[in-house]
Amino acid sequence: MVKMATNSPTSSPVTITVTSSGGSRSMGLTSPKPRHSLSNNANSPLSGGENRRASTSGGGGGGGRYLSFSKESTDEFVAYTVHMPPTPDNRVFTDSQTSPPLDSREKLGKNPNEGFIKDTIFTGGFNSTTKAHMIKSTEGGEPATLKSKTICGMDGCDEKAVVGKIKKNQCECGFGICRDCYLDCVDSGGGNCPGCKEPYKDVSDCEEEEPRSDEEEDQAHPLPSWGREVKLEKNFSLVQSFKNPNHEFDHTRWLFETKGTYGYGNALWPREGYEFGRGSERYDNPPDFSERRNKPLTRKIGISAAIISPYRLLIVLRLGVLCCFLAWRIMHPNHEAMWLWMMSVICEIWFAYSWILDQLPKLCPVKRVTDLSVLKERFESSEPNLRNPKKFSDLPGIDVFVSTADADKEPPLVTANTVLSILAVDYPVEKVSCYISDDGGSLVTFEALAEAASFARTWVPFCRKHKIEPRNPEAYFGQKRDPLKNKVRLDFVRDRRRVKREYDEFKVRINALPDSIRRRSDAYNAQTEIRAKKKQMELGINNNINNPSETVKIPKATWMSDGSHWHGTWSSAEEGHSKGDHAGIIQIMLVPASPEPFFGQEADEENLVDTTEVDIRLPMLVYVSREKRPGFDHNKKAGAMNALVRASAIMSNGAFILNLDCDHYIYNSSAMREGMCFMLDRGGDKICYVQFPQRFEGIDPNDRYANHNTVFFDVSMRALDGLQGPMYVGTGCIFRRIAIYGFSPPITTEHNGWFGRKKSKKLLRRKPKNVPEEDDEMLLPINGENYEDDDAHRATLAKQFGNSVSLIDSIAVAEFGGRLLHELRGKGCLGRPAGSLAVQREPLDHSALSESVSVITCFYEDKTEWGKRVGWIYGSVTEDVVTGYRMHNRGWRSVYCVTKRDAFRGTAPINLTDRLNQVLRWATGSVEIFFSRNNALFASPRMKFLQRVAYFNVGIYPFTSVFLLVYCLLPALSLFSGKFIVQSLDITFLILLLSITLTLCMLALLEIKWSGITLHDWWRNEQFWLIGGTSAHPAAVIQGLLKVIAGIDISFTLTSKSNGAEEGEEEFAELYEFRWTMLMVPPIVIIMLNVVGIGVAVSRTVYSPFPEWSKLMGGVFFSFWVLSHLYPFAKGMMGRKGKIPTIVYLWSGLICIVISLLTVFVYPPVGSLRFEIP
Repeated sequence: MVKMATNSPTSSPVTITVTSSGGSRSMGLTSPKPRHSLSNNANSPLSGGENRRASTSGGGGGGGRYLSFSKESTDEFVAYTVHMPPTPDNRVFTDSQTSPPLDSREKLGKNPNEGFIKDTIFTGGFNSTTKAHMIKSTEGGEPATLKSKTICGMDGCDEKAVVGKIKKNQCECGFGICRDCYLDCVDSGGGNCPGCKEPYKDVSDCEEEEPRSDEEEDQAHPLPSWGREVKLEKNFSLVQSFKNPNHEFDHTRWLFETKGTYGYGNALWPREGYEFGRGSERYDNPPDFSERRNKPLTRKIGISAAIISPYRLLIVLRLGVLCCFLAWRIMHPNHEAMWLWMMSVICEIWFAYSWILDQLPKLCPVKRVTDLSVLKERFESSEPNLRNPKKFSDLPGIDVFVSTADADKEPPLVTANTVLSILAVDYPVEKVSCYISDDGGSLVTFEALAEAASFARTWVPFCRKHKIEPRNPEAYFGQKRDPLKNKVRLDFVRDRRRVKREYDEFKVRINALPDSIRRRSDAYNAQTEIRAKKKQMELGINNNINNPSETVKIPKATWMSDGSHWHGTWSSAEEGHSKGDHAGIIQIMLVPASPEPFFGQEADEENLVDTTEVDIRLPMLVYVSREKRPGFDHNKKAGAMNALVRASAIMSNGAFILNLDCDHYIYNSSAMREGMCFMLDRGGDKICYVQFPQRFEGIDPNDRYANHNTVFFDVSMRALDGLQGPMYVGTGCIFRRIAIYGFSPPITTEHNGWFGRKKSKKLLRRKPKNVPEEDDEMLLPINGENYEDDDAHRATLAKQFGNSVSLIDSIAVAEFGGRLLHELRGKGCLGRPAGSLAVQREPLDHSALSESVSVITCFYEDKTEWGKRVGWIYGSVTEDVVTGYRMHNRGWRSVYCVTKRDAFRGTAPINLTDRLNQVLRWATGSVEIFFSRNNALFASPRMKFLQRVAYFNVGIYPFTSVFLLVYCLLPALSLFSGKFIVQSLDITFLILLLSITLTLCMLALLEIKWSGITLHDWWRNEQFWLIGGTSAHPAAVIQGLLKVIAGIDISFTLTSKSNGAEEGEEEFAELYEFRWTMLMVPPIVIIMLNVVGIGVAVSRTVYSPFPEWSKLMGGVFFSFWVLSHLYPFAKGMMGRKGKIPTIVYLWSGLICIVISLLTVFVYPPVGSLRFEIP
């Protein structure tokens, strides 16, 4: 407790009384002149001289010292005292410092704590510097022991003694003193050392170093503010405390007593705000420390060097071993069987070349991750602002395309479930539009979508309310895991039961659509026929016709539920209503949603789910069936996709397009956000599409025919992502609309020189009017210029895109919607301000719908660039690969997005025949690419060298089948002939062969390590590579050559989509179905030849007088290598549970007879037997 009294019997005008447990001390303070500090040290110069008088008084068993300073001058000085509680620096002194010896304290019978420092007093005032001083109780006036030499020896000061810097402060006795105490001694103590009482040397020099100005002496010295930026060390000497007997300082108590804080920052923000800056008294609210505008949306993660470096080293090592092996094979021919040696060497050289083409693009694999929280904070503001006052989403729009062509092979229920997963996607509702392309024009598909739109009003709010995954009802209700896992809402069970019952009824209605449409059409046709006959009879009576009962021919139409004719395909395939001849149809099933959320109502008879807290808006859903007429080339799926591009540009014009097959549904509701992270991140304006891996369901656990195709999707595609980007594989891909339009990127890189080592940036701006553009160059029509007044340029766009004014005007809007924000745009690229897309979509009117119907007519693409440079590219059955190649050739790059939870899932054919037909279509498309201008040999400099190698391999890999067929027959020929591909099994040959095999296995293991696939997946891929290479690929080469040379068009059947196992049917029943195809003949021949050859060789060697076991072992080894790869094919030929079809027996017997006859003809018996007829 500190008390101040102005009336005192002492000579001092001010009396200070300090009350403590050890007694009381009274001190009168005066000062004849402004001083730096006051000290109670007995040895201090301030306490000596004529003006010092000490008196003591005891009370209460305690003693204290009274220091009194008389004022001799007439100047008035105002002094004050400040009480400061202990601080963290006031720790317990050691015995070597200031505490009295323990035995003296026990001798006096005092409390040991009375020797502790009791208080610290701040003194100062007008014309006085504020200083902190220690007041210490003394026991009988015994002097305290000396402090450490590194600390100032003056009592009440714990500053560090000046050593070595200012030598004038050091006395010969070695007494340590700080600078401030030294100046006190010089100014008021006569310049004597407190230790030895001898005067300091060169005192006058020291005083001249820092003279005090008169202005500084006349200024007041107030206490500094705790909240301002000042240095406390020079004005305070914080001493250590002995109050805690456990030698531990209580920080919480210290903060409470001193009203101290931790300051301000993102670790802790004071509830009452903070003092902002020096000299400011205002307090601000805490800022948003979670602001992430500069944080990237995506990150690229390279493969660990411990994996990728050995992987690359093994590639180089295996390449060297292959060169040595081929050199040895060429230098050591087999003179006994030159034909066998020649065929084997040619095949081995081609295999080495094919392996290099396949392996080089795998040198730079990468992984990528996204940050969805940053995307949400950047484009979906939680608080209104000037640019977005209504908190609308600033994300660009996405148009989702779903394609279907045949309601028989692609069940409407599968398509409806895919649509429901799209409608429930986790993306701003007003930004999503779903377009269904029904190339067959089926009423079944049309009414299935109408049923799906109705059921979506229940399904979508249920998914949003309970965060359902996946959002395909068939996949969700068919899961085998516990549906209650991670569910916390009490009404979940009730809602799920109601929605499940509603979905079962929905399935029944969908499955009954074909029969209900047929019955309805028959009824309407019968009524129409009756009315026609009645009318004919009336006309006959009026015209006096004798035979009015002649048959009336009425077309068998397909009727809609409202009693009108269906404009698409009829079941009777009448003229104008067949699959290749019907009108164009566009029907808006669900209108565009408003930008503001709309919440539902409580559960009742109409509303199965309580949606009072759920947004019940639904995205726009549009049914599209393009016009088809005889005499026009409709270009299959590519033509249907281009029709959707044009129609969607007029109706919704999303800046991005998601392409899905009808059997590929959204398995991860955040998949769109994952893809948009790449498109909207820094550098995203150079990305043409984001490709997702394809994942499949309904495949047998053993994956007999490598349907998962994990080696391609997780190894090859991930490796291409480290180059210029993965290829487009037909589904699960988000496109930039202007890239689909055929425009070049705003900036690109050209790779010139050997292997593209010379790189140069090229900014692609709109060229002047007089400069012609390159043949394959389409620059963006807007680059900060007003192109709308450029009639010549608009005329050029009309030649490229058609004569639709709305379509041409939509190009600029789509380009703006796909721009990056201003702060993320690249050099030379245009950006958009934040909040520019947070606007309400313009409503659709009848003129827009009419314009949309006009752009899907069959003749709209005449004399335009659609299918040539614009949209999906025509001329190949693999239009997806060609379309992606064209984009990469213009300088765009793509990204491979592998999400933690699969983005999309679909179905794949598990039947052997369907699988072979699928591979045949892909391989035929590759042959078409090889013999077209899309061959990577003619790629532009904007494509990286290794990217060219990858695309070149796409076109050339089917030709490997020719050499593979020959090489698979070589073991059998070797066994039949008794010769081998080498003269003898030399040790060098065996070592090189073993090295090739080991390096291949080690490369496979490292690929498994960095890609995440399994060894089973890798082996299944190797097996089906040989199965496809000996069956579908040779047929593809033949068909491709026929198309190129003779112009014979190739037609393919649509791959059937599985609708799931029926009730009581085996789960993978389709796997065991045997459907004969001529593609199975080559593998059967290879199997039979090798099996018979092994038998012939073994029998010859066993019964030979001079058996050659080495040649037998070499031939048998290679035969087993071939048979082990063809084992899944042989198992598929067995049918269900070992029941071999009859046709397999027939072909096997025929092949055995042919082989036997050829063997006898080529290798006749040594001795001939003559049979004589008696």
